[in-house]
Amino acid sequence: MGLNLTSMIDVVFLLLIYFMVATEFKIAEESFPMDLPAPKNGQSHMLDNEPLVIHVDSSGEGPHDLRIQLEGPWGKIENTRALTKFLRMSKIDEFHVTGYFLQTHPVLVTPTENARWEHALAVYNAAALAQYTNITLAEPVTKLDVLQ
Repeated sequence: MGLNLTSMIDVVFLLLIYFMVATEFKIAEESFPMDLPAPKNGQSHMLDNEPLVIHVDSSGEGPHDLRIQLEGPWGKIENTRALTKFLRMSKIDEFHVTGYFLQTHPVLVTPTENARWEHALAVYNAAALAQYTNITLAEPVTKLDVLQ
């Protein structure tokens, strides 16, 4: 007494035909449209992880005789106190949700060749005072056009 496979094959083919007819193949399934929420007031505009580059140059011997230039679309920075204020206001935290940078955002302090060590260190300390945790002091570079 052998196993009759004819009826089992008929059932398998009927099921196959049923699922082929019942299934809809859509071309639109390739893209997934998303409904994103509209930005609300107070929502952050966080920038990418490119470092915030701060150029430092000395214009004299005194502790306040330095020039600070931020790379990018930022305004003029007069001194280290103004730099600390700018960095604090630009940081995203529980008090400033409209800032641009996280506390861990990379900050790169780049002194020129003739920048005094005290001035480069003062800028580094200003970023640390603003509570940034990823601060790097770069090798001195030749005098930049942005500082002239």
